[in-house]
Amino acid sequence: MSNSEKKEQLQVPEKFDETHSSDTWSVFKIMGEFVEGFDKLFKIGPCVSIFGSARTPEEDPYYEMAQYAAKEMTKQGFGVITGGGPGIMEAANRGAQQGGGKSVGVGITLPHEQGLNKYVDEDYTIYFNYFFARKVMFVKYAQGFIVFPGGFGTLDEFFEALTLIQTNKVSKFPVVLVGTDYWGGLADWIETRMVEKGTIASDDVNLFHLTDDPDEAINIVCDFYQKHTLSPNF
Repeated sequence: MSNSEKKEQLQVPEKFDETHSSDTWSVFKIMGEFVEGFDKLFKIGPCVSIFGSARTPEEDPYYEMAQYAAKEMTKQGFGVITGGGPGIMEAANRGAQQGGGKSVGVGITLPHEQGLNKYVDEDYTIYFNYFFARKVMFVKYAQGFIVFPGGFGTLDEFFEALTLIQTNKVSKFPVVLVGTDYWGGLADWIETRMVEKGTIASDDVNLFHLTDDPDEAINIVCDFYQKHTLSPNF
């Protein structure tokens, strides 16, 4: 590379290191979020986390399916954990209340958000500033994931679960995608492209299930615990 092509050395601004003090204090804020989450949920009992888009309207078939799945899960003795927002989350919390089960809302503080939906139990209302702290609650206290069509956040939670199970960082638990029309392309890509390239093992495709039937999703979770002990995931 000639001298004329050389890039100028990165100039680090003096303020770059001035964040150290605030970063140190952030540790206590993060710790406080974990303490509050653990304190509220450690006695909640077995639950299922239900994920999906906040943008799903009430008239959407997936809204109805999420509401139904949550209601039926509570009849099986499970509580329901969601992100506490609108759309699929609202549907799941609504179904949990209709079934007489625990309805948990693990919310996140974001600009322009309206707060948690009205179907979250007051005793199980939690707000987080940090997505990573919030995701710990979804995994630690849920004995299964049922995932409806959603966006980046839903994908994040889905792949986080698969990664933790794959690497044995948590006990294995059932993960179910609902909606073959929506998730089918992703599932095919995982089962072919990723396996073909060797980026995952062929057995890793068995870490999740795909269905269009909410009753099948419910049965997958319940059947799993006919053979495994209910317990926190880590």
